[in-house]
Amino acid sequence: MLRSMTGFGASSSEAEQGFALRVEVRSVNHRHLTIKTRLGDDFSALEPDIEARVRAACERGSVSVHLSAERVGGAARARVDREAARRYLDELRGLAGELGLAPELPLASLLALPGVLATPSDGVDAEGARAAVLALLDQALERMLAMRATEGTALAADLRKNAAATARFVERVEKRMPTVVRGHKGALQKRIQELSGARHPVTPADLAREVALLSDRLDVSEELERLKSHLTQLEGLLARGGRIGRQLDFLVQEIFREVNTIGSKCSDAKVAHWVVEAKTHVERLREQVQNVE
Repeated sequence: MLRSMTGFGASSSEAEQGFALRVEVRSVNHRHLTIKTRLGDDFSALEPDIEARVRAACERGSVSVHLSAERVGGAARARVDREAARRYLDELRGLAGELGLAPELPLASLLALPGVLATPSDGVDAEGARAAVLALLDQALERMLAMRATEGTALAADLRKNAAATARFVERVEKRMPTVVRGHKGALQKRIQELSGARHPVTPADLAREVALLSDRLDVSEELERLKSHLTQLEGLLARGGRIGRQLDFLVQEIFREVNTIGSKCSDAKVAHWVVEAKTHVERLREQVQNVE
């Protein structure tokens, strides 16, 4: 199966330490594998484990992993330590009596004393949530890869369509070449007769030699054979599937080179038109293989 490098997957849970956890994985095409993480300070220690899982699942692409943790039910409630407040108040009243001061203490001042007002941490225990986070990551990766596989199926169909169009170009040029050679032979013979005049008629041997040279310059049989071979290899790779993006990229470069050479060697209006059309299909191949893993 062919896999694209474009995909998205997400997974969430609300069962960890009163927090709603969500992992999102996005992937776009890239020449190599690059990984970007947005984990937040609480989960930064999990970055090596997360990157290792992404590398095991993907060979190419720019993969972004975003992890968020939001407390369920809003912010954590503060807690007043009444026993600590009473001890503080007793001590302060005693001190006020010794110093002859009024034993009055505003509530706000009492709450500001250390240990009286306790606010639970807004963060989550990352190590305690490690297993849950990695399980969510695995689910998100699985969904992202499923989307990449679906996209890969569409990519394979489009690649086959443009490869078939390129194969038709090969057939048309093969059929056209004898006509091209005959046309150039007639034009060459007429031109030589015009230049030499009746006093120096061209012998059949001279004409045969010039035609042989011309045919050699126009000969694109090797390019056509290599094109057919490249297209056969391309179909073989598509049938095999897997992580074949780099091989397809190289193969399409070779296909473009052969088409371009045919256009340069074969001086014929029809073939020139077909070459332009073929280059359009090969360019489509080149664009599409950039997104194959």
